[in-house]
Amino acid sequence: MAEDLAALHAIQSREDVTRWIYWGPRTLEQVREVLDGLIERPAAAGPWFAVERLDTPGLIGTVSLQLGEHRHGEIGFTFHPEHQGHGYATEASRELLRIAFEDHDLHRVYARLEPRNVASARVLEKLGMRREALLLENESVKGEWQSEAIYALLAREWEALG
Repeated sequence: MAEDLAALHAIQSREDVTRWIYWGPRTLEQVREVLDGLIERPAAAGPWFAVERLDTPGLIGTVSLQLGEHRHGEIGFTFHPEHQGHGYATEASRELLRIAFEDHDLHRVYARLEPRNVASARVLEKLGMRREALLLENESVKGEWQSEAIYALLAREWEALG
């Protein structure tokens, strides 16, 4: 747990990681509270996973699935910048989609992001998700009006991807 705390703090304390997220860089104590909450998170809320590389021990990122009403779910991911651009977010999120559709029998999975976060948008597109909506300046985040892109994938589209 101490190793995961340090690794998670190394991710969540960075301005370049939190730039497009509702919260800003977190202190070690804030990350400890988040990690404790994730460990205690009820299974009904949906799975959360620490992501590690097979060849190197240690957490490099996280992926999560929030289960909602009407058999919908929302995925999210954060990765340390040293491990971005290597396909790890795509690989981990693909497995999360499999869990969403096959284990939880979801009808629809979506992701929300600031459209300027082009790297995350590319991950979602590689997963086969399509941009459904663009909400212009729909929320104030960190004192700035930001827009929100919504990507989604239906169960039948997941099946067609094979």
